[in-house]
Amino acid sequence: QAQLVESGGGLVQAGGSLRLSCSISKSIFSFAAMGWYRQTPGKERELVATMDLNGNTDYVDAVKGRFTLSRDNAKKTAYLEMNLLKPEDTAVYYCTAGNSVSTVLSGRGSWGRGTQVTVSS
Repeated sequence: QAQLVESGGGLVQAGGSLRLSCSISKSIFSFAAMGWYRQTPGKERELVATMDLNGNTDYVDAVKGRFTLSRDNAKKTAYLEMNLLKPEDTAVYYCTAGNSVSTVLSGRGSWGRGTQVTVSS
């Protein structure tokens, strides 16, 4: 399995921006899909965004228009650009990769350990 390491989290004021990175230990070409999830204490992990091998992205309504998922295959890194952040975006953000979007959506892919994002009001 691939090793994934997230970075870029931190504390930001509402309306601000952060860019999360997900570094992957093996060739990203091994994976058909990437995804970002987030989780707050006491709640289940929720999907934020996905990307398939062709670069097609999909976002949940709560982040659509504010977040952008991208990847740099040469750097074996995926990114989540987050703009116009809101306090309700506060969560631990996790990167995941799998051989299909279905695998990413099922939670059966490889996972990182997460990075904390805190948005103050």
